[in-house]
Amino acid sequence: MVGVILQSAVAIQIGIVVAYLLLALGVGLVAYRLTDRTAEDYYLASRTLGTVVLLFTTFATLLSAFTFFAGPNIAFAYGPEWILVMGLMDGVIFGVLWYVVGYKQWLVGREHGYVTLGEMLGDRFGSPLLRGLVAAVSLFWLFPYVMLQQVGAGGALSALTNGAVPYWAGVGLITAFMIVYVVLSGMRGVAWTDTLQGLFMLTMVWAAFVWVLAGVGGIGAATDALASSNPEFLSLGDGSAAPSLLGGGAYSLPWMLSQAIGIAFGVAMFPQVNQRFFVADSERVLKRTMTLWPIVVLLLFVPAFMLGAWAAGLGVPMPESGNILPGLLAEYTPTWFAALVVAGAMAAMMSSSDSMLLSGSSYFTRDLYRPFVNADASERREDLIARIGVAVFATLAFLASLFNPPSLFVIGDTAFGGFAQLAPPVIVALYWSRTTRWGMFAGILGSQLFYAVTTFTPPAGETTTVWGVVVPGVIETFAGWSSSVVGMAVGLALVVGVSLVTDAAVAEQPSVLAGPTDD
Repeated sequence: MVGVILQSAVAIQIGIVVAYLLLALGVGLVAYRLTDRTAEDYYLASRTLGTVVLLFTTFATLLSAFTFFAGPNIAFAYGPEWILVMGLMDGVIFGVLWYVVGYKQWLVGREHGYVTLGEMLGDRFGSPLLRGLVAAVSLFWLFPYVMLQQVGAGGALSALTNGAVPYWAGVGLITAFMIVYVVLSGMRGVAWTDTLQGLFMLTMVWAAFVWVLAGVGGIGAATDALASSNPEFLSLGDGSAAPSLLGGGAYSLPWMLSQAIGIAFGVAMFPQVNQRFFVADSERVLKRTMTLWPIVVLLLFVPAFMLGAWAAGLGVPMPESGNILPGLLAEYTPTWFAALVVAGAMAAMMSSSDSMLLSGSSYFTRDLYRPFVNADASERREDLIARIGVAVFATLAFLASLFNPPSLFVIGDTAFGGFAQLAPPVIVALYWSRTTRWGMFAGILGSQLFYAVTTFTPPAGETTTVWGVVVPGVIETFAGWSSSVVGMAVGLALVVGVSLVTDAAVAEQPSVLAGPTDD
């Protein structure tokens, strides 16, 4: 009898998730019928997005497995102050960057028809090599973040069904769905489905918030339990938690600022986010979206992260999947509701992955394939190559996700920091007319090298062996600041310093960009 009940519960859970996937696919098919077979329409929906769709496609694109699983996991282990990092700090900083970077890029893209960041910078400095470098760096850091979504989806389905759907099958299901959906629908379908997914995410997380609190006796009871079991969680900036997180000092002021700055600047350089700076229908749409952004961010982060923190006080054990949210829901909500919330989490993952695959494909076709392989490719051929690229990229990430990847936090945090290194050179190029091509190369390559060395080598005093070569450890934190933020400072110093000692040639260039290119 118990076995029959368990089988019935698993069937309900799988049915809810599959039904949601089919609904999203239906939206994508409608978008496919309305999409022109041109690269610009496939990548940017012909730059016609309005306020609601632009807001929610950006919102849903960013709110990935890192938000739904890694965020509550951090709050569960170290306290709810993570809300300050991802909510108030990150929401505000990225809102400012939306104007500083996004508005300028929108002006440039509207006037010159740019589709990617590399295309814009390559034209700015007359350098196909710079264009290819930006694309290559972006694709390098995009790969682990796509993998993060697949890891999260596989773990979520496995935990939800108590292992009836194995990890590899969950990852495979989401990967196959994303390939079909993105190949068919392009930006128009992605944006429409993201809007649906964003609204669904908000609804589900707030419903879970209310349901769990009703089950434990309200906010006061949940917080009292947390204060009894983990009083240090309610002491802001304790700084003693989590020596495993970025070398220690979690929730100290430098650690929190490092996380907020690194994540916000990294987000602005994410291909799937950066391209949304090009797609607004008008200046008014772009500015309205920027204003609403911090509000929508807090509406999701506060309930999701507080659920993770309260789970620690309520004594909910961490499931084998390593994600606390499904465990909390299994404890306090019925099976069908837990399945709906996990479907919302999978919506977050899919709405990130579909945009990543689409943007990664555009970076490959526009900035690598067209300039270096086939400069005379037709619009239809580029469109075909883009769709093939989506399938190849997703399949490679699927294969990588099967080999015991590190935690969601480590994967996401590493990718955020890598993208953040692009921000100082890009901002300098947009606003300083004295910037030169060599300054850009120095800023991008120097900061990426610094970040890679400080991220992928062992801590100071330790060694590792790579292909038979002993690699000594280096310092990974700098007076409490992360290597991501220090790397950004290195990149800024290099792009400015090298530009000052190299000559800029007089050459025609886009009027809305900041000055002459160099030879």
